[in-house]
Amino acid sequence: MDVFHALHFLFGIFGNATGLFLFLAPCEVTFRRIIRNKSTEQFSGIPYNMTLLNCLLSAWYGLPFVSPNNMLVYTINGTGAVLETVYRAKARMLGLLLLVVSVFATVALVSVLALHGQKRKLFCGCAATIFSICMYASPLSVMRLVIRTRSVEFMPFLLSLFVFLCGTSWFVFGLLGRDPFIAVPNGFGCGLGAMQLVLYAIYRNSEASRGQKDGNGGKDGGALEMGYEKPRLANGGAQNGAGGAAP
Repeated sequence: MDVFHALHFLFGIFGNATGLFLFLAPCEVTFRRIIRNKSTEQFSGIPYNMTLLNCLLSAWYGLPFVSPNNMLVYTINGTGAVLETVYRAKARMLGLLLLVVSVFATVALVSVLALHGQKRKLFCGCAATIFSICMYASPLSVMRLVIRTRSVEFMPFLLSLFVFLCGTSWFVFGLLGRDPFIAVPNGFGCGLGAMQLVLYAIYRNSEASRGQKDGNGGKDGGALEMGYEKPRLANGGAQNGAGGAAP
């Protein structure tokens, strides 16, 4: 039993480390570029708001009066919520913030005032699961773009790797803790991360990928949600559906 608890704790620690990398990823390219140009250009604020809502709901679910023994869950998601709020302040992406706060406040108030015990855990867990899956689903359109263009320009390897590692860590954590509200969405993330790595292995040496690297140094694949940027068309516009999360 001691080994079981030790593994549970270790996978939670690893999940915190990989999750922190994903939350910090947009600092590297996206926000440095937005701040430098003083414009949000083609970057969408929707995925960031989806991630903020996911972090808030997951942190709430991890609190002791909702789901006991989940300290590692609320620490990393609380940290993620703070970082996402800072991103909004820097990039001035405030359009959907009111909706995010409203949804979170509704879930929090209903869970505290109307529900208790297992019903509270079930309600908060379902809400957190739905938005965790939405967050992990953000790169689906980028994966479709990779297949269509045969180029990995907009799907950086390290981000794909850490999506896989983060999803896998929390998936195992959820299984060991017998918590479906953690295991299910992160199992989904683990599968998507694995698919991204497979696509990267297939297309990383393609002509299109080599051409993009030769043309721009491979630096345009900036961070949108978990490191994915909307690709630009020749006229400077944003290609529809590339890199956003479903609202």
